[in-house]
Amino acid sequence: MKTVLNVYTIPARLNLDATVLCADARYPEQWWKGDKFDRILPDAPCSATGVIRRHPDIKWLRRGEDIAALATLQAEIFDAMWLQLKTGGTLVYATCSITPQENCDQVKAFLARTSDATLIGSEPVKPGSSPPALRRSNGWFLLRSTDKSRVSNLF
Repeated sequence: MKTVLNVYTIPARLNLDATVLCADARYPEQWWKGDKFDRILPDAPCSATGVIRRHPDIKWLRRGEDIAALATLQAEIFDAMWLQLKTGGTLVYATCSITPQENCDQVKAFLARTSDATLIGSEPVKPGSSPPALRRSNGWFLLRSTDKSRVSNLF
């Protein structure tokens, strides 16, 4: 909860108008008021393998099955949050993990099942190859909603 409290102060410090919500992103029907968002930055739980230097205990606390469970949870959040995004809106998917299952593979799978998503900063690619933005991942990805015919009210 301390991290969430710190996040609430960021928009004011940066002189931005932003709404910070603390809720389970898999279940927006529990907190969503019906207005779609221009931008979404979900705080997806991850294995934190990218911050082992600062938190060496991660090497002993994480198990192989943790990665698969976290990837499933991340996919649920990804899908649920995408439906809350306005057409033309931007979703930033970021983790502090370095595992492909939580980064590149997660985004590839999302793009495969989400026809109205476009990976920003990615040129067109040949069928079967990966966009450059997925090949040079640094743990965060920008995706834009492009389909104006998307269903607007699922609840």
